[in-house]
Amino acid sequence: MLRTANQDCDNTGLLSAMAFWNFSSQISSQGRSLVRLMACLLLGLSVWFAAPAPDAWALGGPQPPLDQPAPEFSLPTNVGDGTVSLADYRGQWVVVYFYPKDFTSGCTLEAQRFQRDLPQYQARNAQILGISVDDVDSHREFCDSEGLRFPLLADTTGAISKAYGSWLGTMSLRHTYLVDPDGILRERFLGVNPAVHSREVLARLDELQKTS
Repeated sequence: MLRTANQDCDNTGLLSAMAFWNFSSQISSQGRSLVRLMACLLLGLSVWFAAPAPDAWALGGPQPPLDQPAPEFSLPTNVGDGTVSLADYRGQWVVVYFYPKDFTSGCTLEAQRFQRDLPQYQARNAQILGISVDDVDSHREFCDSEGLRFPLLADTTGAISKAYGSWLGTMSLRHTYLVDPDGILRERFLGVNPAVHSREVLARLDELQKTS
């Protein structure tokens, strides 16, 4: 997405490089080398932005590829028999959302929005799963506090967050993934806005279900 969004840098960078090069011919020889070096740097940047990215990357690292099986996981949770696996939801769409920490303002707002829209996800045969580094006790308290009726999973080692390219330092990043009923990763949302994210996911889910 980064390089696609910056494709305009191609033409801009080339024009800037040419302008610097022409300018260098009009100044003293003392500054000509420096100016031309700057022109080469601009040209290199324009080529880098224009080139297609071989793999998707985000702040948390390389992303799992779309239209391929989503990374499997089994993690402790605050509901049911105490463990939830992605494979438990074959036959359903799954919203796997990573977030930094229970009870923080952005994470609370994001969870509240998912809970508000939960009936709409259920109507679309979709299950919501939240994942963070918090332990099961913290998840239980968070769910009780906010009235959450979907599982929160404890990725205390960060292993699953890392598998999804959603790990930075000591916590999960705010990334979301849509997995289809066959376990195939169909969409990813990186660096989301908690206030509007649930509606964004619902809209994309509708699009995917129309074409599946």
